Amino acid sequence: MRIKDKAHSILFCLMLAISTRSHADGKAVDWSQFTTPAKSTIEQSIGSYSNGCISGAVALPLSGTGYQVMRLSRMRYYGHPSLIQFIQQLGQTASNEQLGTLLIGDLGQPRGGPTPTGHRSHQTGLDVDIWFLVLDEPNPPLLTLGERENWPAPSMLDARANGVDYHRWTLAQEKILKIAASHPNVDRIFVNPNIKQELCKHRDKSSDLWLRKIRPWWKHDDHFHVRLKCPDNSPHCQRQEPVPEGDGCDASLAWWFSEEAKHPSATKPSKAPELPALCNQVFNQ
Repeated sequence: MRIKDKAHSILFCLMLAISTRSHADGKAVDWSQFTTPAKSTIEQSIGSYSNGCISGAVALPLSGTGYQVMRLSRMRYYGHPSLIQFIQQLGQTASNEQLGTLLIGDLGQPRGGPTPTGHRSHQTGLDVDIWFLVLDEPNPPLLTLGERENWPAPSMLDARANGVDYHRWTLAQEKILKIAASHPNVDRIFVNPNIKQELCKHRDKSSDLWLRKIRPWWKHDDHFHVRLKCPDNSPHCQRQEPVPEGDGCDASLAWWFSEEAKHPSATKPSKAPELPALCNQVFNQ
């Protein structure tokens, strides 16, 4: 499959998700209504990243070493325990290496599932958005609730230069991406194509070990989207196709700067797919 065809195919699949889904009996359900995870002694991700749910999700503490959670009113700070551990480890490493304090965007809802706004994925507790903006002062104070709710996430791009904005983009962001992508549980990380291009400028012979996981995608200029692999204890988790070999700085990246990539098209399906049957149990617990 050609690169452009594969990208359009992925976009089409993402368009399938909507904010409400139906049980087998046709009853519409709203996954954003839950304020607590499903009661379960077993945590498992179910279905695909854009068509699934999670049982036994846990909440990320709203502040920790090297990170603070933003947009608390959305209540999208739940995930699989492996995702919570990843974020805490990344924050600790960022603090240890004096890279700043990470600002954490959306993880998932308490039981996963489709969200009313903002995402078509983030449904199985294995996705997290992390802002490129970092608090770079030593031991910054905790942001207020108002700041966490209203601070804008600035773009890292300079539209006039058709590339990254070097007034905002620094080596700290590159190091954070490298640390995140080097984690064995990370499946891939989505960034704006211009940011991927910037990383390619500094690659070396060992870069493909982590740079291959950094995948270009539309938008993603103010945050990067980390996606973990399906956990071993989640037999009903649907894995994605493996990322291609190499560092991704070849012709596949060049396509993202074509006119075709700048104006993607997709046909919205008449009916969204049903969630996996196990999600009915998660919804009703």
